[in-house]
Amino acid sequence: MRFLSNPPKIRLTKAFSTPFRNVVATARTCYSSKGIIGDEDVGTPEKFAPLAQSIYEAGHHTTYQHAHFQFSMEQVSRHFLWGFLHAHPFYNSEQVSQRYVHVKPDTAVVPELDPDAQAVYNETAQMLFDAYERLSTMLEGPVESEFHQRFPRSERREKEHRVSIKKKAQEIARYVLPVSTHAYLYHTVSGLTLLRYWRMANSTDTPAEQRLVVGMMVDELLRHDPDYKVILQEPLDGDYFPESAHVAPGAVGHDSSRTGEFVREFDASMGDYEFARLISWQENAPRTVADSVREVLGLPSAALQDEDAIALALDPSNNRLLGESLNLTTHHKLGRAAVHAHYSFRKRISHTADSQDQRHRMTPASRPILAAHLLDEPDVATPALFHADSACRALYDETMSRLWDGLRKLRKLGAPLEAVQYLLPNAVNVRFTESADLLNLRHKHTMRLCFNAQEEIWRASQEEAIQVREVHPTLGRYLLPPCTQRLAAKSKPICPEGKRYCGVRVWTQDVTQYERVI
Repeated sequence: MRFLSNPPKIRLTKAFSTPFRNVVATARTCYSSKGIIGDEDVGTPEKFAPLAQSIYEAGHHTTYQHAHFQFSMEQVSRHFLWGFLHAHPFYNSEQVSQRYVHVKPDTAVVPELDPDAQAVYNETAQMLFDAYERLSTMLEGPVESEFHQRFPRSERREKEHRVSIKKKAQEIARYVLPVSTHAYLYHTVSGLTLLRYWRMANSTDTPAEQRLVVGMMVDELLRHDPDYKVILQEPLDGDYFPESAHVAPGAVGHDSSRTGEFVREFDASMGDYEFARLISWQENAPRTVADSVREVLGLPSAALQDEDAIALALDPSNNRLLGESLNLTTHHKLGRAAVHAHYSFRKRISHTADSQDQRHRMTPASRPILAAHLLDEPDVATPALFHADSACRALYDETMSRLWDGLRKLRKLGAPLEAVQYLLPNAVNVRFTESADLLNLRHKHTMRLCFNAQEEIWRASQEEAIQVREVHPTLGRYLLPPCTQRLAAKSKPICPEGKRYCGVRVWTQDVTQYERVI
């Protein structure tokens, strides 16, 4: 598949000066009796190439992790970021936010299709961008009403709040934007991750865009250090991946009846929960965490009861490290006791919410091939604010209905699923299972139970915290937002957000009492 839109702009902006020589130098240092081997000591490429190939083929890849490469990227799709670039834990990205930056028209990836399908695709995409513009304006009224309920007149900062109201309106309006919408970002990976990117470039969800973007990254790498040619492998063919037997990216369609059956089965399993359902945990997790605390301290059970041991590690009034802005738990001996409790959740959130959820790289998930979840009717998340304004809700529902009309037309015209999925909206539901140990779940909830967090992630985190508390009260009671943690730890100020304070004294409420619309 090819693209009609402007090509990506990929540039290597920061890198080690001699990265491949460093691979060899670090490898040789492991067995050096003379101390550290410097990059300058590894000799000519002819001399060090055999060693580099040998350790690469044997799977001794830690040497390839030292060198890091920072890329600037422009005109890449949000779907590519979600499905490939951010679908693993070994990276760092800072990308433009659709929550805070207005999205300009005609800023999206456009696949090349047959003329009739192209016309449908372009018309549908334009309709989505038009709806985004209209909703960005229409939603300001409902957002302002919610703001005035949060902030008494004496606490209002009209100029600052006007900016916040506009941003919150466009944050919610973005649900109608297609996942093909462009992003620009800085993206930093190790040399090892970049090699893996290239080897996996033909995997789902966006193989054509992956080959294009990662190919440009590799070109930048080789321009900087041609020695990487020594071990660079070509991408695996698409049919090499086992999922290709069930979902081929270039296929025209799939069995929608089976997809519908899967969705009904999944949604029924959610029970009374809308965003996150706890499906797996260890019955003895509290005792395991308590035992681990005692092991760190060298204490018998009689000297430190289970609940006191857990509180020593997880209660901010005992462990003031939990009130720090810098997350120190992984570096803290007692904090690491929390890694032994594990929880799995079945989740259903929108593509745009999950794009933020997946940035919590230590709470991994088995995310779907999105084309395999495509239904014949709208299947989207609806932000709470739409329920509060009938005019905005009507436009939102109409937009989704018209979008799915376009998707059905494209499939009848024989457009490949790889192209069709680029029109799916940010609002499209994504269903998957996500797991976390308590240490990293606690950190995630510290960030996402904040009332400034994206609404769906906030609601999912609230549901998760409540359910963990139900099965393990002595552990779940410490899944708290940042302000509540900081109050217990006697950290000042209680709210770390400064001028971004949400307007709600969250630290006075129990997690079961939390309510918000925006």
